[in-house]
Amino acid sequence: MESKKRVLVAFPTEWDVRQLAACRESWESRYEVEFAQPSDEECSWDFDVPGFIRRTVEEKRTRIRGVFSSSDYPGATAAAAIATGLGLPGPRPADVIRASHKYYSRIVQREAAPTATPWFALVDPALPEGEPPGIGFPCFLKPVKGAFSVMSKKIDDASELEAFLARPAVIEFLSDYVFIFNRLVSELTDFEINGSYFIAEELLKGKQVTLEGFVGSRGVVRLGIVDSVRHPKTKSFVRFEYPTNLPRRVQERMWEVAESVIERLGLVNTLFNVEFMYHAERDRVSIVEVNPRMCGQFADLYEKVDGVNSYEIALLLASGQSPSVPQLEGAYRVAASFPLRIFEPSRVVHAPSADEIAAAESKFEKTLVWSECATGDALDDFESIEDGKSARYAIVNLGADKHERLLARFDEVKNALGYRFETCPPRTRPKSSDSA
Repeated sequence: MESKKRVLVAFPTEWDVRQLAACRESWESRYEVEFAQPSDEECSWDFDVPGFIRRTVEEKRTRIRGVFSSSDYPGATAAAAIATGLGLPGPRPADVIRASHKYYSRIVQREAAPTATPWFALVDPALPEGEPPGIGFPCFLKPVKGAFSVMSKKIDDASELEAFLARPAVIEFLSDYVFIFNRLVSELTDFEINGSYFIAEELLKGKQVTLEGFVGSRGVVRLGIVDSVRHPKTKSFVRFEYPTNLPRRVQERMWEVAESVIERLGLVNTLFNVEFMYHAERDRVSIVEVNPRMCGQFADLYEKVDGVNSYEIALLLASGQSPSVPQLEGAYRVAASFPLRIFEPSRVVHAPSADEIAAAESKFEKTLVWSECATGDALDDFESIEDGKSARYAIVNLGADKHERLLARFDEVKNALGYRFETCPPRTRPKSSDSA
């Protein structure tokens, strides 16, 4: 009998730990999973990722059969570099960086799918004052390497752009957050543009979705499309529903665009996701961004509806196998991931214990809860975390046989968790000596 294949998870996330545990029965007879250190959360802004890659290649030679990461940064690039160094299945690190670098990725998108690519222009924060060339206002501004909606916002004119780029939080972001990314760009690519830039883009309207698939030995394989439901005022994500309710013809157009872009980017042996916007009145499909990695938050949604967790697919791809994707073989007809949020600075009066979380999960089969706070925590950093308008404190993933029951089950689980908060003063940031 063949021994288990050891697969390394680089910069593991909480999603990795929880999702792999939840679907353990589907893979534990074939794989041994090793979580590398540090974790994604524990990776400091100045961590020596190139050194980590070199050490891992040397230490794990002949000891692992595959490597992957659901960490957007720096995990996906590090996993690709380790796989390349060890001759294991995986994408090339330069291709991963190109796909996740919003400016270079847009260039490829424009070549592969011009009608689905919004106009865009590079913004250099170091340029002198005045309106940068090639930018129309209003526009949407975001870092060429960011996460969620951190340091991203709608900009109405040149003066607002100038004021935004001078904010202390932006200056700190460009010195700290992208430090590792800039080292990876320097060592693993020949790109002239690193992470110390922003990109201005056309404002997009419509329904947002996330399309997820993977590239295996048979080329691009479709996994699913997840709908994003947003708060009407803050535009924060309220829930992510699977499967999508988009018309079949629109879904097919999105798949055609995604396949063309992913092939042009050169990604191989990896999961990927592409965020899209669909404007129904204009019947327009537009790419929001491409992510050359799996979406750990959605992994069990596919399992609940279709019968396969995308972490099982990740293990198969990492070890050179060809995954198959069942359809509608899961326990439920619909599933969703619900972020729990507060919209004003607050202190956690009570966060559920492990036993309380387990009791809430036990209400409905295959329900998963991620708690992201503890009793006594202050949830007051709305600027540098996620969407700039709220603080996420937990996530609930569950399934049901129909949409109405899905929402009712979520309310029941949320009430059972019993989070309690009290308002607290907003966080104040010290003024930067470089700020206006």
